[in-house]
Amino acid sequence: MILVTGGTGFVGAQVVRHLLGRGCDLRLVVREGSAIDPSVWQQCDIRQTKDLFQEEYSWLEEVLNNITTVVHLAWYSKPGEYITSLKNLDSLHTTLELARASCSNGVNRFIGIGSCLEYQMGPEFLSVDMPLEPSSLYAACKVAGYQILSEIFSLNDIEFAWCRLFYLYGEGEDRHRLSAYIRSRLAVGKVAELTAGAQVRDFLDVEVAGRDIAEVAVSGKQGPQNICSGIPITVREFAEKIADNYGRRDLLKFGIRPENQVDPARVVGLKSL
Repeated sequence: MILVTGGTGFVGAQVVRHLLGRGCDLRLVVREGSAIDPSVWQQCDIRQTKDLFQEEYSWLEEVLNNITTVVHLAWYSKPGEYITSLKNLDSLHTTLELARASCSNGVNRFIGIGSCLEYQMGPEFLSVDMPLEPSSLYAACKVAGYQILSEIFSLNDIEFAWCRLFYLYGEGEDRHRLSAYIRSRLAVGKVAELTAGAQVRDFLDVEVAGRDIAEVAVSGKQGPQNICSGIPITVREFAEKIADNYGRRDLLKFGIRPENQVDPARVVGLKSL
């Protein structure tokens, strides 16, 4: 049985869908009150929590009973806040406690979720061998999680993979994210105000990301994995592709919003899969 945390989230819902499609038995840890597809509810063992990041170690041990593989997606991710929020420390703490409990409960394989922001940014494609150089609290906590979990699981002969996500868009996307913002504006004939859009990014449909993470979970792959398209595209080009679905490039107003001075010029991954 596979334990999935964060299985109702933007990425997690897609991972769950693909794991179920592979015939996997799943136990989902979900926040009380979360909306769950009835078919998913019927197919999975559901464990509810008021707040995973505040649960005691004994609760984590109990939820791991009879689990062979863990796919840990849960992390504080509120748009506009998660990069600098101290709640990253709670997410990191729970991740480490879940890893510790996994070591004493017969877990054979653990899949963690990282970020492209862990890497040292530069003009090159970002491979899993690139140096890590986090420049935010969020990225630093992700790097710490990856490094500590690597040591913990190596000492306990547990297979470990770390999936670094790049720039995802698609079904279930928060309305504040780029793609959702543009679509919501153009759908009602309103102007979308954007930066100049010169930044080069690696965009990937979240459905494909969910498929790739599920593949890692059921495979023997270990170590860091880039979940990315490997295709460089400017933010402007990405926005224009979205606008073409509405025939309304005229509603894209570039250069209206100020540039983020700490935003890297290029973030493009080298595919691992």
